[in-house]
Amino acid sequence: MSRIVVLGGGESGVGSAVLAKVKGFDVFLSDMGEIAPKYVSLLEQWEIPYESGHHTEELVLDADEIIKSPGIPLTAPLVEKAAMQGIHIISEIEFAGRYDNARKICITGSNGKTTTTSLIYYLLKNAGLNVGLGGNIGKSYAYQVATEKHDIYVLELSSFQLDNMYDFKADIAIITNITPDHLDRYDHNMDNYVKAKFRITRNMDEDNCFIFCSDDEITINHLDKIVMKAKMLPFTQKEEVSQGAFVRDDKMIVRVGEQECGVYLQELALSGRHNVYNSMAAAIAGKVMNIDNETIRRSLSSFQAVEHRLEKVLSIGDVLYVNDSKATNVDAAWYALECQTRPVVWIVGGKDKGNDYSVLKELVKEKVKAIVCLGVDNAKIHAAFEDIVGKDRIVDTLSAAEAVKAGAGFAAPGDVVLLSPCCASFDLFKSYEDRGRQFKEAVRSL
Repeated sequence: MSRIVVLGGGESGVGSAVLAKVKGFDVFLSDMGEIAPKYVSLLEQWEIPYESGHHTEELVLDADEIIKSPGIPLTAPLVEKAAMQGIHIISEIEFAGRYDNARKICITGSNGKTTTTSLIYYLLKNAGLNVGLGGNIGKSYAYQVATEKHDIYVLELSSFQLDNMYDFKADIAIITNITPDHLDRYDHNMDNYVKAKFRITRNMDEDNCFIFCSDDEITINHLDKIVMKAKMLPFTQKEEVSQGAFVRDDKMIVRVGEQECGVYLQELALSGRHNVYNSMAAAIAGKVMNIDNETIRRSLSSFQAVEHRLEKVLSIGDVLYVNDSKATNVDAAWYALECQTRPVVWIVGGKDKGNDYSVLKELVKEKVKAIVCLGVDNAKIHAAFEDIVGKDRIVDTLSAAEAVKAGAGFAAPGDVVLLSPCCASFDLFKSYEDRGRQFKEAVRSL
């Protein structure tokens, strides 16, 4: 019996361990931190041996294969040691794909991947298809393969999940866009990050489809360097294309093969230029899956925003509070600011990932009346924007409640208080979800 060791006891790791157990492997799970009670309960339910709070090296390195959770870097000492010993290290996605014959629609990108993934899942559900949602969203893909049966999976995949993917193949792969992000995991080398994203197209052939933004310069530059066997379906807001999606006047046009679908932009449930891109990608995927035009239109017009992505929380005294906690990089915050039609009180800050704020300066001049910094070290934010908004209209806070109170103090009727942090959350919060939920609770407590 082959021995599989799973590193990491979160959603991905525990799902992988359950699938390994179902498939008859000798499985052991190890987590350097504390495993959440719900995952401990699952491990015990499936009678999977585990350890938390430490790694027992001899137990981990006794593996025939290691499934590494995406949050653990390849440079972690035990991971490096395992690799040096020749132990094959894979991801949950690679492992689960071995036991799954369903069609797989896989989405990655620096921004928009969660919204696009959720849109496609919603669209396929509305079409009455048997579809599962997984990867970086929803339930573990591996756990679903172990315990459920779906004809189609819609998988959001981060670059970290793609890093240890080798034989896995998507039927439809989507890259929403690529902008600098997580470069600390890629030797601060943008090319390494781009290559990680493009692993989503690995093993694809002429029967598969690759959907991409042809307005994204980084994506196009990399496409010029590689051979793509899959059918390429671009989406763009700059020109007409014979296949894929484009905008003509006030209408989004989608063409796949002989099929064509049109949706008026004003019908789209999600506003903003970036969400037109997300809706295009989802609609192309829908046509590839032979979904009828009426279902596509109805889905794109009735979809509800993803939690923590431009999520309208409350309007208090005609001040709208918006939770965009998932905006953890400059590009995401740019989109959030760009689509605002009210004067903005901007809550920004957190763990900086080497951000270049210069690209936001014109938008801040145009849209932002005051800035509330929410982070331990806000020096770069002050340096970038203090001269634009004024020293008396930029303040520092150390909690969501304090930030919301400060934002409310700056806001007047007709304004929006926008949490779009531009940064990771780990200086003050457990995750971007924790940050967003604390923000919403603080708003409701005003």
